[in-house]
Amino acid sequence: MKRLTTLLIFTAITFSGFSQEDTEKQKSNIQEYTPSKLLKKGQWDIKFFNSLYTQTKKTNAGSNSVSIPRETFFTNTTEIYTGISENSRINIGFIFQIRSNTFGGADALDVFKFEDNASARSGLTTIAPSIRVQPFASTPNFSFTSSVYLPIFKDKANAPYLDKRSVFWETKFFYDNTFGDDKWQIFTEVDLGFNFGEKSTDADADSNVIERFANNSLFLPFGVFLSYFPSTKTTIFVNAKQAFLIDLGNDFSQNYTSLGFGGKFQLTRVLNVEASFDKFVRGNSFQGLGQTFSLGLRALF
Repeated sequence: MKRLTTLLIFTAITFSGFSQEDTEKQKSNIQEYTPSKLLKKGQWDIKFFNSLYTQTKKTNAGSNSVSIPRETFFTNTTEIYTGISENSRINIGFIFQIRSNTFGGADALDVFKFEDNASARSGLTTIAPSIRVQPFASTPNFSFTSSVYLPIFKDKANAPYLDKRSVFWETKFFYDNTFGDDKWQIFTEVDLGFNFGEKSTDADADSNVIERFANNSLFLPFGVFLSYFPSTKTTIFVNAKQAFLIDLGNDFSQNYTSLGFGGKFQLTRVLNVEASFDKFVRGNSFQGLGQTFSLGLRALF
């Protein structure tokens, strides 16, 4: 955690030295470089995204809410991409994730202790090579990102849950449209993800079975974001998301609905910051009904 904090501070100090352009005369990065927009050749995009999900309620095997001791899940996702094509239609990158989870009624902020014991677990969990593609030159605001997440953390029997024990191939499709004199923007995302791995019932006796709940399944989330730009350097947004985990052989399925809001601010020509909140309003089959607090820092140069 200390190394991550040092890296964030170093990045902020380094890039804050860039002069602030008059963004009132042109689109800022938060307007121009949505997930739909790809980088030019030689450009770099580095994003540190931190989310803290905490819950004291979840559904039972159906959709009824039940109370549980507090469980909290912290995830740091670092994404690094660069443009490699002259026509700005192919980017390549790399993603890695660090997680920290606590169970049994621990305080939500205890996840930042990054402990490993009977009621907590933490570590570097996944790495993923990734590619972004803009398939149609005539539609520059449509693109997709395809990534293969590889679990690299150690398998521990009878240990608290850390992350999915799945090779996860995920493709995200993005589309956005700006209207209303560049004051409004609608952004849509549809994901298609496959979790590969053996059935929970076929796992070895010394394996962590609960980390295999999603194996042999299709993950299908989609979301809609509506953004308003009070200025070129500031945006606020609301969003709605729906997701389905579809059983492909592991005898487990799940779905949820969440609503949220947030905002972004362009700090310098290079740096912008994002904060958001999401609430899971319904679910089915042992789905958590908690809240997610997120904070992200993005450098684009």
